[in-house]
Amino acid sequence: MNAACAVIVTIMSRKTVTTLEQATKDFRSYLRFERSLSPNTVEGYCSDVSKLAEFLLNKGIDNPSDIDFELLNEFISEMADSGIKKRSQARIISSVKSFFKFLENEGEISENPSDKIDSPKMQQYLPTVLSVDEVVAIIESVDLSKPEGHRNRAILEMLYSCGLRVSELVNLRISDLFFDDGFIRVMGKGSKQRLVPVGEPAIKAVGFYMQQRNAMPVKHGSEDILFLNRRGGKLTREMIFTIVKNQTEIAGVAKEVSPHTFRHSFASHLVENGADLRVVQEMLGHESILTTEIYTHIDTKKWQENILRYHPTRKK
Repeated sequence: MNAACAVIVTIMSRKTVTTLEQATKDFRSYLRFERSLSPNTVEGYCSDVSKLAEFLLNKGIDNPSDIDFELLNEFISEMADSGIKKRSQARIISSVKSFFKFLENEGEISENPSDKIDSPKMQQYLPTVLSVDEVVAIIESVDLSKPEGHRNRAILEMLYSCGLRVSELVNLRISDLFFDDGFIRVMGKGSKQRLVPVGEPAIKAVGFYMQQRNAMPVKHGSEDILFLNRRGGKLTREMIFTIVKNQTEIAGVAKEVSPHTFRHSFASHLVENGADLRVVQEMLGHESILTTEIYTHIDTKKWQENILRYHPTRKK
C-alpha cells in the first residue's frame, strides 16, 4: 500500500468524536422527529440531560464514550444531596437512560453506563382530587357579571366535563365542537385525535360564552380558536393556571388545585361511579392502561378511609 492509499484508509476509518453538545442536539432531533414526542416532553428530556452535561463539562469530560457508571452515580448522588425530590430524581434518571440508550443505538458508545442505575423507590403518587361539591363550588364561584365571567366558567366546565389537558384546552377550536352529537374532537399528545363526550352544563356554558366571543374583535390566525384573551388572541397555559387558582381561592377550597386537578377529578369520579377503565383510558388519551390505573388506587384509598372512619371498632 502506497502512502497516499494509507492516508485515505486512515481518514475513512477515523470516527469523528461526538461532543456532549452535539450528542444532545442529535438526541433532541431524535425525540422530535423519530419518536414524535410533544414539544413539552422533548424540552423536559433535554433539560434533564443538560443537567448531566453541565455536571460532566465541569469535570472536563466532553466525550460520551468517556462516561462511566461511577460518574453517573456521582451525578445522581449530587442530585440527591441537593434536595431534589425523589420523583424529580426518577424523571431525570429516566431521561438520562433514554439518552444513553439513544447513544448506544447510534453506535456512539459501546457500553451503556446507565444500565446499572436504579431509579429511587417511591410511594405511589396519588394526585389531588376534588369532590363533586368542590368542583361545583369552584365553577359557581365565577362572577358572570364580569367581562371574562362566561369565558372562565366555560373553561372550568370544559376542563371537568372532558378531562382536558391544559394544552388541549388552549388549542381547542370551534371546528372541534360537535355539540349536536354531544362530542368534541381533541388533539392530544403526539398529534393524536380522540373524540370525547361533553356534558350539557359545559355545552350551555360555551354557548353563553360564544355570544360574547362573536361580538369581540379576533386576531388574525385565532379565528377558529375557542377561548380567547381580551385582545382576541389565544390564551396561554399560564393564564389557565391563574384562572383556576383564583377561582379556587374565591370558592374557599383549601387544596392545591391546578387545571390538571380537574382532569384527575374527572377520571376519578368516572371510576368511582363504575366506568370501564378502558373507556376512561380512551377519554383521557392515555397510551397505556397502566397510566389510567392510578384512578383505581384513588378509589381504593377513599374506600379504605371510609372503612376506617365508620367501622365500629375504629370509632371506639
